[in-house]
Amino acid sequence: MERVPEETNAPYGLVKKMLLVQGQAYRQQYGFPSIHLLPVNLYGPRDHFDPAVSHVIPALIRKCVEAKEGGASEIVGRGDGSPTREFLYGEDAAEGIVLASEPFMTSLSRSTSAPLSKSSIRDLMDLIAELTGFEGRVRWDANQPNGQPRRKLDTRRAEQEFGFRASVDFRQGLQRTVEWYEKHRQAALTPQEL
Repeated sequence: MERVPEETNAPYGLVKKMLLVQGQAYRQQYGFPSIHLLPVNLYGPRDHFDPAVSHVIPALIRKCVEAKEGGASEIVGRGDGSPTREFLYGEDAAEGIVLASEPFMTSLSRSTSAPLSKSSIRDLMDLIAELTGFEGRVRWDANQPNGQPRRKLDTRRAEQEFGFRASVDFRQGLQRTVEWYEKHRQAALTPQEL
């Protein structure tokens, strides 16, 4: 029996699996060449920084920047910070998609992902606090859900099959994202916040 994805991630995880199966079926029945990439958690400039819809990195950047500017002595993280996630800088993901989509590669059957950076949410929060200059305390609210405890992909095939390796260092990518957000905060606001 196959393992069902963690409850908070189940719909998204099942859709990814269904797309893989659909691609395999089209390839078998119609000879349709398909590629199934799993780019994990993307981040970088021009991300969504609205706390209601953003992913972890832009949400934490915004939280830390606003706390620093507001003189807050503390910020609160969800859960206990122990879950791990893998992250890929947006420009690296775009390069990987282009490489995987090269015309001479489209006849291959593969399911793969791009190399990435791994971090616990706690370590990520500490790094973002450092990069944004927030010097207050981080308190973890264990009454909030942690979400899926661990996400891990085997990324070796991305390099073996189409020569891709991420080039942007995680710290460097986070720094670029923080700098973009601080420079373009007005553009990053949602219409409801304007």
